[in-house]
Amino acid sequence: MAAGAAAPGLFFTFAAMVLLIFASVSAPTWNSISFLNADSIHFGVFGYTGSSTNVGYYFPGNLGDSRINGTLFHNFTEVLILVPIAAGLSGIALLFGLCGFAYHRAGTVFMTLVSALAFLTTLVVWVIEMVLFGVARSHMRSRGIDANWGNANWLVLGALVSLFFAFFASACGIFGSYRRRTY
Repeated sequence: MAAGAAAPGLFFTFAAMVLLIFASVSAPTWNSISFLNADSIHFGVFGYTGSSTNVGYYFPGNLGDSRINGTLFHNFTEVLILVPIAAGLSGIALLFGLCGFAYHRAGTVFMTLVSALAFLTTLVVWVIEMVLFGVARSHMRSRGIDANWGNANWLVLGALVSLFFAFFASACGIFGSYRRRTY
């Protein structure tokens, strides 16, 4: 093992990647994970319960009206594609971290840079999805529809916090000992 200093950043990057993968396979693929639940319909990254899987969607039937089915909300649902992109960036950071852990300091440097990019991507998508589903939830509730937050919001928040720690742990890990042990 070349550097134990890369291990904490590696752990946090792995945790963020797993959380973002779970959030990415939300409804309609896996209805147990969703961003918003309204009238037994679960909304996820690529659609909602009963819809086909695609990037960007409109709110169905009585849940959507002209206010939340406009082009702005449709474009916000298209931006949710950043969740799996952030998962991919976390995976790339994890691969660089493995190189830093096993071989060379350069892997830890690249893990730091890519985890920072994954953090920024996750921050952007978390703010957008909270605004999107928060406004939709408020609008549905004002019309008497029972709408509640789903658990994917908190998975993305957990990944955001984990990427924050991954960045700082890997940045500190750059300055760790990378000497090869001789026996």
